[in-house]
Amino acid sequence: MAALPIITAEQRMAEKHGIKMCIFGKSGIGKTSLLWTMDPHITLFFDLEAGDLAVEGWPGDTIRPRTWSECRDFAVFIGGPNPALRDDQSFSQAHYSAICEKFGDPAALDKYQTIFVDSLTVAGRLCFHWCKGQPQAFSEKSGKADIRGAYGLHGQEMIAWLTHLQHTRGKNIIFVGILDEKVDDFNKRFFAPQIEGAKTGLELPGIVDEVITLAELQAEDGNLYRMFVCQTLNPWGYPAKDRSGRLVMVEEPHLGRLMTKISGPVRPIQERLDYGQPAPAETTTATATN
Repeated sequence: MAALPIITAEQRMAEKHGIKMCIFGKSGIGKTSLLWTMDPHITLFFDLEAGDLAVEGWPGDTIRPRTWSECRDFAVFIGGPNPALRDDQSFSQAHYSAICEKFGDPAALDKYQTIFVDSLTVAGRLCFHWCKGQPQAFSEKSGKADIRGAYGLHGQEMIAWLTHLQHTRGKNIIFVGILDEKVDDFNKRFFAPQIEGAKTGLELPGIVDEVITLAELQAEDGNLYRMFVCQTLNPWGYPAKDRSGRLVMVEEPHLGRLMTKISGPVRPIQERLDYGQPAPAETTTATATN
């Protein structure tokens, strides 16, 4: 009889865990330039933007997918196969084997600890362009284009791609995307990732461990400066999330040092459970009286 496949606490804590992170920011704020803060010998630049002028001279390796099919191929090559999938599905064992024959030994990727994907916005466009040519994007009765079918397929494809990369346990996966500022029906400002379709933007924060906004903040003297906004409860309404419990609301805009901090010692449980809530009224009163 096979042993029950329980992973002990010691085994789990000894495992190597990669950081899965999204970094959003407005166009031109310097998201791609964050590569300069990363070790080029162990970082692979997944360049979808074809706008690497900001990192011209950065001495790291690069891959440049031009189609959605290539994006999926690189994802399975990086993340390995998903044993739960059928051979006719993307990211399956059959897909992985075919890509290994095409690209060579996947051990060539072992030296890379971080995959820097720039950007989600372009990945979404490539995916949607591909989806518009698939059978699901056409009406079965009339044969005419059905934009709803294209968007439905787009959501499935993007979530499957992101989830597969997220399951690359031993590597850091950094997704970069453009952040749009919008106004709702009540004239209230809000921020949203610039990605085709609503499904990807809604589900993305639940897939990754960290959501960081590279934002432009204003000092008391009126000068502007860039910072990482890292916590959900922030006064600007920027999208942010920190599963590590190691980041404060605002961190310096240095990706290398931010990742080192996320990988640092675990905070005591009582600190992790302190959500910054005000003390109960009776406690506050007693303290003031004393």
